[in-house]
Amino acid sequence: MSCLVSSTCSLVPFDSNLNRLNRSTKLGSAISWQSSFPKLSIEIGSVISSPIVKKDSFVQAAWTRRSRGEAAKRPNRKSWKQRTDMYMRPFLLNVFFSRKFIHAKVMHRPTSKVISVATTNARDIRTNIPSLVDNEACRLIGKLIAERSMEADVYAVSYEPRKGERIEGKLGIVIDTIKEHGIIFVP
Repeated sequence: MSCLVSSTCSLVPFDSNLNRLNRSTKLGSAISWQSSFPKLSIEIGSVISSPIVKKDSFVQAAWTRRSRGEAAKRPNRKSWKQRTDMYMRPFLLNVFFSRKFIHAKVMHRPTSKVISVATTNARDIRTNIPSLVDNEACRLIGKLIAERSMEADVYAVSYEPRKGERIEGKLGIVIDTIKEHGIIFVP
């Protein structure tokens, strides 16, 4: 009589169909809850005192994170937050101030497409306002960005300040004007 001893030390009758099932689930298949438990198959032959361990039996360890060798292959891999942030906050506001003009745009980060643009260097704006860089120009740029973003069905935008940049002054005026005209800022 053949028996199969499971890892919990209970005797289960040996079934050849069960053995075929166990062979079909190899380590290369998807990780499941079963792979967390050790797998041990021992056949007890006609003599009970000498168990025969099969050659294909092995003990599987629980799934762990990448090994050192695998981590060394890709040392510059981005973190989870770096990889998923662009999908969580897809629309990014970019504002540039120069001595002569103000330029603002809203971009879709995953595809790098520009959704809306407003600049005081544009021909129609340049001729209508007295100064291209004062507070009134900042309010006008904020209003135009908000209107053009809403036309493109973008109602939530995020802004990432550069290193050491504070949201105050002209930048604060542009962002406050965009908020006043109905665009939500996602932190």
